[in-house]
Formats: sequence, structure tokens, C-alpha cells
Amino acid sequence: MRKTDITADAPAISRRKPILITGGAGFIGSNLADRFASEGHDVLVYDALARPGVDRNLEWLKKRHPNRISSVIGDIRDETAVADAAGEAQAVFHMAAQVAVTTSLVDPREDFEINIRGTLNLLDALRTRNERVPLIFASTNKVYGDLADVELEKTNDAYKPRNPAIRDAGIGEGRPLDFHTPYGCSKGAADQYVLDYARSFGIPTCVMRMSCIYGQRQMGTEDQGWVAHFLIRALQGEPITIYGDGCQVRDVLDISDAVEAYACAWKQIDAVQGHAFNLGGGPTNAISLRQLIRHIEDVIGRPVETIYSDWRAGDQRYYVSDTRLVTQELGLKPPVSWLKGVAALAGWLQQERGLPRLEASGSRLQAAEALS
Repeated sequence: MRKTDITADAPAISRRKPILITGGAGFIGSNLADRFASEGHDVLVYDALARPGVDRNLEWLKKRHPNRISSVIGDIRDETAVADAAGEAQAVFHMAAQVAVTTSLVDPREDFEINIRGTLNLLDALRTRNERVPLIFASTNKVYGDLADVELEKTNDAYKPRNPAIRDAGIGEGRPLDFHTPYGCSKGAADQYVLDYARSFGIPTCVMRMSCIYGQRQMGTEDQGWVAHFLIRALQGEPITIYGDGCQVRDVLDISDAVEAYACAWKQIDAVQGHAFNLGGGPTNAISLRQLIRHIEDVIGRPVETIYSDWRAGDQRYYVSDTRLVTQELGLKPPVSWLKGVAALAGWLQQERGLPRLEASGSRLQAAEALS
């Protein structure tokens, strides 16, 4: 476990009742922190900085918001440090997690400690305050298992459900929970703890069961953040490994839309407390891995080499979020088109990594510049 280090400016901001974001230097956390600091809130970032590249996100945040962003470099398993960080928070966004199915299979005990014990540390810190402090939790579509009972057919390089209701709307919140892999178990258990602390202790909590979120400040790897990972490999002229046949489908959601959903959940916490929502791009932003690679080739203006390997444990052949409930309850606008969002991410990654300028200067790159 990493030793906790509180930066010099953290105590001052703590006295101003900050928004606490665990995992706040990560992809979604840093975008949330930027949003709230831009709105004039003080933000306390709690992060172990264990994921490669996230230290750059923290540096970026502090440079943009030197008087609004404070940080605690600490582990979510450190009960005392978590309690201290949550002690004055006006709201908590819990993003800190072990995020990879593959890693959970290698070390399930650490996965348990981070995702379940870490979440309980945070929940109990709020419970013992005896105040109504909102907590919004980043859960996952993996709580629904591998969805093996959903009958599929393969059309145009993508799996599609035979059931027209699922094909048209996606997987809804009424789907039975079915935890697979240690990661699915740990995130699913944490998901249920968060909901139960609303029932049992009156803490205003809300759960977002996310599909695939992508966008700026994502340090994608083979195990997590596949949209950014594919783009990084393609931009660097490196092959992309596809596990399975590449026809598996996910709905993808631009980070700007995800941040808006989290912000709306906080603003409307009295109405949505104790509820879980499926958060993703929905059927209009549902794509297969093969379809994404074809679009990347259009964006960068050259072919992408692909290598195929065996399916990975727990991989869903099809998952698309039914977003009707979250859209209705939070009043969300239609999401950014995946074509524009992926092009925008390509432009940002090219600049962030100092890669040669993209040559495919058509409408997709114009969209990228408009959104970046």
C-alpha cells in the first residue's frame, strides 16, 4: 500500500468544504475536477497515482486551477486517510478503483481490498459524520455478467440481439445482477453497498453503471480504456490486438456527456438517491471493435494492423446501455456522436503525445478540431 502524502495546500481547501473526488487524477475524475473547479468549486483530489500517466492529469489540473485544486496522494485502502479526506467534503464522487478484469484474475485479493474495502472505508467515513453528504459511485456494466443468455446474430461485423426490445433499447436497469470474474464481484458488491447505505443509513447515494467512456485525458491500455488504446496504437503505427472476433459491441459515451450526467446526479440527488442508472452512449452510439478500427483508419488516413487472439474471461459479446431512465430522470441531452467524439480524441492524443499531425484532413478532423 502506498504511503499517504497530503500536499501543503490541502488543509486550506479542506476547510472550505471541497468536492472530494477519489481517483481524481484518473480519466473521468480529472474531467470531473476540471468541470467543478471551472464552476468555482474547491476540489480535493484523492489518488494513489498508481496508473501510468495520471500524474500528468494532476499537474494539468493544478496548472489550470491553482487556487481550486488540492490533492492527497493516498490509497483508498488507507482508512484513516480516507476519513480525513472525507471529513469536510460537501459531496463525494467515488472513482478510485482497480479497473481491469485481467488484473483481478491475477490478484483477486488486491481487487477485493481496493474495490470493496476501499468503498466501505469511504461510506463509513460519511456515515460517522452524521450529515447528509452525497456520494456518487462509478460502477460498471459488468454487474450484469457475461449476458450469455442474450441470443445474438452477427451482421455487418457486429453482434446484434435477436430480441427486438433489447436490440432497439439496450440493457435496462431491471436486468438481474450476475457477477462474473473477481472484478465483477468486487465492483458489484461495492455497487450494492453504496445503494444499501442509502437504505440503511440515509446517505444520499447514487450509482452509475457505466459502459465505455472515452475522451480527452484517457490513458488507454489494453486492459482498460480500449477506445483510447486503439487510437494510441494506431497513431503510433503499432498493431492492435483484438481478443475474440472483433464483432463484440459496446455503446461508447464521450467524457463530456459522462461528466454532465455525474454533475446532474449531484444536483438532483434528493430525487435520485438510492438509485442505479445505466450510463452509456445507448443504441445510437453502439459500435463493434471492427467498426471502430475502420473509423480510426478514416481519421488517421492509413490502414491499421490488427492481430487476433482468444476471447478473454468475462468478455461480453454484446452490451449496450438502455439510457432512457438516466436521460429522463436527469434531463440529459442527446450524447455526442461517436464519429465526432473519436475524431476529437484522436486530435487530442496526437497533440498530447507530440505525434506527427494527422493527414486525413476531411470532415472528421474538422469535427475533431471543433470539439477539442
